[in-house]
Amino acid sequence: MPKVEGSHDVVRFEDFELDLRTGELRHTDGKIIRLPEQPFQILLALLERPNEIVSREEIRKRLWRNDTVVEFEHSISAAMNRLRQALRDSGDDPRYIETLARRGYRWRIAVQWVESSLERKSPAPPATASGDATGTKVSTVLAREREHEVRLVSNASRPAELEARLTGRRIKRRIGVVLCLTAAVLLITLLSSGPTKVRHWLPSLTGTPEIRSIAVLPLKNLSGDPQQEYFAQGMTEELITDLSQIRALKVISRTSSEVYQDTHKPLPQIARELNVDAIVEGSVQRLDGQVRITAQLIYAPEDRNVWAQTYERNAQSALTLQSDVAAAIADQVEQTLSHRQTLARRINASAANPEAYDLYLKGRYYWNQRTPTGFWMGIESFRRAIQKDPTYARAYAGLADSYVLLGPTDALPAKEVYPLARAAAMKALQFDDTLAEAHASLGFVTLLYDWNPAQAEKEFRRAIELDPNYPTAHHWYAYDLAAMKRSDEAVAEIRRALDLDPLSPIINTDLSQILFFARRADEAIVQCQKTIGLDPQFNQVYWYLGLLYEQKGMFDRALDAFLKSIPGPTDSEQDNAIRAAYRISGIKAYWTARLAMLKQQSKEHYVSPFTFAVVYARIGQRDTALGDLEKALDERYPSMVFIPVEPVFDDLRPNPRFQVLLQRIGL
Repeated sequence: MPKVEGSHDVVRFEDFELDLRTGELRHTDGKIIRLPEQPFQILLALLERPNEIVSREEIRKRLWRNDTVVEFEHSISAAMNRLRQALRDSGDDPRYIETLARRGYRWRIAVQWVESSLERKSPAPPATASGDATGTKVSTVLAREREHEVRLVSNASRPAELEARLTGRRIKRRIGVVLCLTAAVLLITLLSSGPTKVRHWLPSLTGTPEIRSIAVLPLKNLSGDPQQEYFAQGMTEELITDLSQIRALKVISRTSSEVYQDTHKPLPQIARELNVDAIVEGSVQRLDGQVRITAQLIYAPEDRNVWAQTYERNAQSALTLQSDVAAAIADQVEQTLSHRQTLARRINASAANPEAYDLYLKGRYYWNQRTPTGFWMGIESFRRAIQKDPTYARAYAGLADSYVLLGPTDALPAKEVYPLARAAAMKALQFDDTLAEAHASLGFVTLLYDWNPAQAEKEFRRAIELDPNYPTAHHWYAYDLAAMKRSDEAVAEIRRALDLDPLSPIINTDLSQILFFARRADEAIVQCQKTIGLDPQFNQVYWYLGLLYEQKGMFDRALDAFLKSIPGPTDSEQDNAIRAAYRISGIKAYWTARLAMLKQQSKEHYVSPFTFAVVYARIGQRDTALGDLEKALDERYPSMVFIPVEPVFDDLRPNPRFQVLLQRIGL
């Protein structure tokens, strides 16, 4: 470090200044950035030697002791990335920090060491009553001890020798008294703050942060092959699934964490948006028959690296590889031995032929696209996985999930798709009855096809018992509760799903529908608007928003929402025609146009009679609507289970034919 006076504790360069006492990086635009410890130390090392090469080994020694177990290369790179973000610098076109391949880093511009403008003062003694009382207690105790020692010396035959002997004891005792009283004051302060603050302060005192919730960011694909993206995503989801086995830990779903795949947001901001304590980030590389996973655990409130490591195995051991990472993270969040045993049991139960496992990952990759095409491609991959390993329970569970979600898309009639979903779920449970996914799928089939919400509830509750962090189980269970007219429980349950998957467009949208079923229109509208803020292109939310506005008599807004709900590119000519008809006939004009579109679509592919019934009900053709509902019942269309709570059919509810429908459904 340059020879500067002790008071020189600020370093200036261009539009920035670094305060060495606070670790704050200040910009001339007024922004203050609190640097985490590792980026701060790297910046300081570079500023101490401008225009000189600082090697990665020098940085390693500065950041960690020799006995520290950490994956240095990845951790240094991560800390350097955060530093560059703070400086608004670029690794490709650097202004401040130049990277020299295989050598280290170099600071490129001039720096100036200056004295802080803040006046230095000795801290004043505390003026509070508790501070005065503490000082009095310390003085009293020390005075009494000194008085006792004087008596010992004056009564001794060799006072000089005794005085010397007592000197060391006196120093130790005084230090002990001060430490004990200080600890007592601190403990009283903590306890008076209440149990919540105690739980949050104790980790900082012990050096171990409390981690109650976690998000796993998508592992970066470093294989250099875009075709391996499914494998990186699969490893991410497997890591999430393993960590979800820890009951004391809230684990955010992949759907929400993947939003940050290419983001440059600081980790503390991501953690705040997801409402978690910690973040896992890393990378996966599969090359030449080897798989390497590098991961690190960050305590988000302090942007502190808690743990980092690299694991490497042959491709045949990919399943146990990510489970080892999960077990190591579980150790870091101080889980009990029983949780690690749970992870081990899951590995044993999920063991599969390596080729089958790879096909399973591909199947989940396609399934996660949540489109009919994705479901069909997923089904093909799951079937091939089962051919490789006919006892592979998770492949059967994936098959069941795919068929379950094909049902509501009208891709196939319910009578064709749901028996296939049931058979796959039952097969999965035959080989492993601890799979939460299979229990949830079986519950959804029981609800949507058997119209037996009471029996479905048992499956959903079992799924949640096995994996409390599985958002889909909470999501589908909410619909089961809604069908049983337990509306408050349904809203609470889907909010639990949203807590685990806060950025999911479909769960956010379906919360609106559950609120709509509960006749809580104002809350549902607010939720629709929130969902649109997350994803303005998610068409389905506009459908519910239109129904809600229509219910409240806000027809102009309803029309705008309905037109945005139509999938595909905007058809301006069609929209203008509907709006012109609306000015003459009101909102009925939209429903008439919608009916014409459905009739045209039905010539090209299957459209359920339930969908037609909704439109006929809205334009007042009640007999036709009831006729289509009767056809939907014969086809066992899944949405029929919700007609007891569906506001769209409120006008039909008093009709005797509608009451007969309810009896035939068993509701």
